[in-house]
Amino acid sequence: MADSRKYITSEELKNHNKPGDLWISIQGKVYDVSNWVKEHPGGDFPLLNLAGQDVTDAFVAFHPATAWQYLDKFFKGFYLNDYSASEVSKDYRRLVSDFTKMGLFEKKGHVCLFTMCLMAMLFSLSVYGILCCQSLLAHLISGGLMGCLWIQSGWIGHDSGHYQVMSTRGFNRFAQVLTGNCLAGISIAWWKWNHNAHHIACNSLEYDPDLQHMPFFAVSSKFFDSLTSYFYDRKMNFDSFTRFLISHQHWTFYPVMCFARINLFAQSFILLLSNKNVPHRVQELFGVVSFWIWYPLLVSCLPNWGERIMFVLASFTVTGIQHVQFCLNHFSSEIYVAPPKGNDWFEKQTNGSLNISCPSWMDWFHGGLQFQIEHHLFPRLPRCQLRKVSPFVKDLCKNHGLPYSCVSFWKSNVLTISTLRAAALQARDLTKPIPKNLVWEAVNTHG
Repeated sequence: MADSRKYITSEELKNHNKPGDLWISIQGKVYDVSNWVKEHPGGDFPLLNLAGQDVTDAFVAFHPATAWQYLDKFFKGFYLNDYSASEVSKDYRRLVSDFTKMGLFEKKGHVCLFTMCLMAMLFSLSVYGILCCQSLLAHLISGGLMGCLWIQSGWIGHDSGHYQVMSTRGFNRFAQVLTGNCLAGISIAWWKWNHNAHHIACNSLEYDPDLQHMPFFAVSSKFFDSLTSYFYDRKMNFDSFTRFLISHQHWTFYPVMCFARINLFAQSFILLLSNKNVPHRVQELFGVVSFWIWYPLLVSCLPNWGERIMFVLASFTVTGIQHVQFCLNHFSSEIYVAPPKGNDWFEKQTNGSLNISCPSWMDWFHGGLQFQIEHHLFPRLPRCQLRKVSPFVKDLCKNHGLPYSCVSFWKSNVLTISTLRAAALQARDLTKPIPKNLVWEAVNTHG
């Protein structure tokens, strides 16, 4: 019988990549997601930036098997006549299927329960130290414990944004708002919006928000061309002030990380008060505002301003460890200047990620980020399963000649600082330096 299907080419599909006209292909079937973009749980960024191409690998990575049943309502009746999958993609999809059959995506262990209990203990100890102890040391330790609480909150927020850590969606949402918005002051809506974009465009200088830290940091001299951030929809200007900061970024990296949380606070409010479509906006705002009620009240219980400042600095500084960890996995990895593509998913995730080697008893410290490659390839996979699947990913990378980069925690710090230093030195050597003065000469004489 003659094939009655209607076909279009990949070139024709590329024409449907604008807001209001968004088509994607999944395993060669073409879907119109123009209207769905506003309701997409993962935000609009993934669909806006992958539209006009085949996105099978990305779809498989982010969606459970149950999501396939909802695709038909978006089907346009067209198929790609030149659809094909690379050998890497075929092996990757086979791994996803195997892990699904093994039930690994559903076996979440008791990580969330232990983390929630730990958070309750840290919060109680921190409050007890402030309200019931008069010692300066006790107040300092209380600040550090609050920082540890925020770190654990970050792990819960990260996990729950990728998969359901609780028994039901309702409890999962409760855990997100409680641990993120209420206890840490970070909007889970902002986190998902930002983090999904990072996963989709891993290490793209123009599309990955996790590399867009101008004017403080630039991981590549490519930023000196004043690239456009398509995530924040603004130009990342490389002016004289930015050049000065970038020129010393390898010295300022750790100090800035101690206060990086301020940026997360600001970004949360910027999103929640914007005209963007934010699910559960009122709920999100209520959670964040509640943090800004209880935290200042708790700090005000300290006897003087000196101890109050000390407490805040201690909590922020300890949390800075996590902000450093977020950077170690990508700052020194391969970068590119281009929009994300759907046909090199596996390659981009492995090239742009760095694993941290550690014994299993230290997994609690890294929160799953030590298996960054595995996490980027299988973002729905519970943290407790990442070590188990690591050998499979290594073998797949080896079979296809792809990098599987894994170094010690110390080495990852060295690589990150080396990357920042290389860009800093390049910033100083541009052919059009900023107007020099005595301060500039003094600062740059000895590097």
